Order: sequence, then C-alpha cells, then structure tokens
Amino acid sequence: MSSANAPLTSTEYIQHHLSHLTWGEGFWSINIDSMIIALTVGLVFILGFHYAARKATSGVPGKWQCLVEMVVGFVDTQVRDSFHGNNTWLAPLALTIFVWVFLMNFIDLLPVDLLPVVAQAAGANYFRAVPTADINVTLGMSLTVFCIIIFSNFHAKGAKGFAKDVANHPFGPKLMPFNIVMRFVEELAKPTSLALRLFGNLYAGELIFILIAALVPWMFQWTLGAVWAIFHILVITLQAFIFMMLTIVYISMAHEHH
Repeated sequence: MSSANAPLTSTEYIQHHLSHLTWGEGFWSINIDSMIIALTVGLVFILGFHYAARKATSGVPGKWQCLVEMVVGFVDTQVRDSFHGNNTWLAPLALTIFVWVFLMNFIDLLPVDLLPVVAQAAGANYFRAVPTADINVTLGMSLTVFCIIIFSNFHAKGAKGFAKDVANHPFGPKLMPFNIVMRFVEELAKPTSLALRLFGNLYAGELIFILIAALVPWMFQWTLGAVWAIFHILVITLQAFIFMMLTIVYISMAHEHH
C-alpha cells in the first residue's frame, strides 16, 4: 500500500505501517488511530454484552448468551479465587479489562493492509490499527490500574495505616528509609511491567505480520500468516488474561494488612 503512485520499498512499507495517525505535536500529541480502534472495540464490547443481558433467558440459551456467560463465569471465578474481599466492583473491572484488551489485541489478526487502505480511502495517509501495540495506550491503562491500587490501599487501610505499611514493611521501623525506597520501586514496577509486557508482545506480533507482508512473496503470505495467526490467538488471549490477573492480584495485595 502506498500513498503515492510509486510503490513502496520494503523499508518504506514497514515504516509506513509503524507510523501513527497523530493530532498535535510532541508530548501532547494524540494517536488518533489508537483512540478510534480502542473506543470502537470498547463500544462493541458494551453493546454486545448489553444485548446478551437484554436477551438472556432462563430456558435454552443461545450461542451468544452461552459465550457471554462462559466469559463472565470464568472471570468471576478468577476474582473469587484471588480476592477475598467485597468483589462487587472488582469482578466487573476485571471483566472489562479482559474483554477490552482481548478485543484490542484481536485487531492484530486482521490483514495488515485492510484498515490502512480504508483509512487512506478516507484521506488518512497513516493508520496503525492495533491499540495495544501503542505504548501510550498500554501505559495509560496501567496508570489507571495503578491509581485504583493506590485508592484501594487508602480505602482498605486508611491514610495512617497505609503510611505505616509503607514505612514499616518489609524490614521493620528501624529501616524506615530503606522500606520507603523499596516500596517506591515496587509500586513503580507495577504499572511499568503491566504496560511494557502487553506492549512488547503485541508490537512483536504486529511486526511479524508486517514483515511477512513486506518480505514474503504473495503466494506464500497466506500460509505463513495463517500459521502465525493461529499461534498469535494464544498470545492475544494470554496477554489479556495476564493483564487482568495482575490487576486482580495487585488490588488484592493492596487490601492485605501486614
């Protein structure tokens, strides 16, 4: 795919597919393509689950209701096994994270030229389709989770209890400065690891699809692409599950009293 009449070289093709449709400049720029896809699949998630809830029946359920019930039951089991407090708000949060991240990851299985061609027909020269291959999206999600973790600490322990926990754990009050430094590193590692793990796996998967399209003769692209796509289904599901489970575990840790 090219925005000009001349065909792109392999290097230009790869660079083109790794370029975002942005608004603004520098730190305050927004990757519009990531926002469009993330909001679109989020809307699909809301409408799809709302439809299943509205059409739910106590009789013989349809295929869509069965699928939704399986996902909800699976997530609820993970929350109950890992978090022993009031999970009336954590289970919906975990469900939202799992399904939303999975749907954003699933975009990586679409043909690499499909959405860029559609965007180019609409007048956009660049369009990078996978939101979770954008570090801004994964970091934004992980920072949101981090804020929930901090709120959970205050909610479960109070300001005094949280401060005491930070100052005294894990080596006791005599090593308070060291405890504070260790806690700062620990808390900083949580959103960083969440963001980089998801971003790294999806960026690598996206790049492999692009390399297949750019470097492999067209008669072999579907074969290699299909093999990688089958394996990548496991990757995108696993990464959504890991993001959800780490969120549950981190919030559960925030409710623990030492």
